[in-house]
Amino acid sequence: MLGLEATQDAEGRASLRAPGGAEALIELVERPGAQQVRPRGRLGLFHYAILLPDRAALARFAAHAGELGLRMGMSDHLVSEALYLSDPDGLGIEVYADRPRSEWSWRDGQLVMATDPLDVGSLLAEAGVGPFQGVPAATRMGHVHLHVGSLDEADAFYHQGLGLDRTVWSYPGALFLSAGGYHHHLGLNTWAGQAPPAGEDDARLLAWTLVLPGEEDVSRAGEGMEAAGHHVTREAGRLIVADPWGTVLEVVSPAG
Repeated sequence: MLGLEATQDAEGRASLRAPGGAEALIELVERPGAQQVRPRGRLGLFHYAILLPDRAALARFAAHAGELGLRMGMSDHLVSEALYLSDPDGLGIEVYADRPRSEWSWRDGQLVMATDPLDVGSLLAEAGVGPFQGVPAATRMGHVHLHVGSLDEADAFYHQGLGLDRTVWSYPGALFLSAGGYHHHLGLNTWAGQAPPAGEDDARLLAWTLVLPGEEDVSRAGEGMEAAGHHVTREAGRLIVADPWGTVLEVVSPAG
């Protein structure tokens, strides 16, 4: 449905990538008997977000999803336009395209974002004709969005410890962080309320990977996490650390 190509290794792990893409975007690991996740039923993954290279690609995907009869959420976030789906395990998927950065607005140090209705007619007008042939090779993972138990603790871990910049912190129940002035590489929210962290028997995010420019950046990230009191494992050129709710983060550089 997403138009990704899959390859499987000898251990049964499936890697998904854009047709013609160089790197895997998602790795799926089968857990026999894993329970489907109810909406906002567990802390951990809210959604992962696949970034398409332009609005026309998003339009073609939207038309394809409509032909399949899929029910989707649709939002205009001012910085981007987005479609929302759930996989068979109940985990969220966002497919989106950014607006040009020249159209983004900042107010009082924060990026202006919203959740407005999507102009579907305007979007579909850019779909063109012809069959859907998968997402473009330039498609990449745009961001990850997590359910957490506390925004203060999440800020201490991901902003103060890891070093990501805060871009939006007044959005109700949410915090958005990034590097390099992007709208967000990481979203955090408390919309799951008092739900428990995802456990071994739940369909869940096992780990997500943050790729930093160089090995020195990875080293600094590790030092920041350790200075904040978090246990960091260094393994084969990467850092491994779990947030306060058990979500595992791997920090690597392209060389790693």
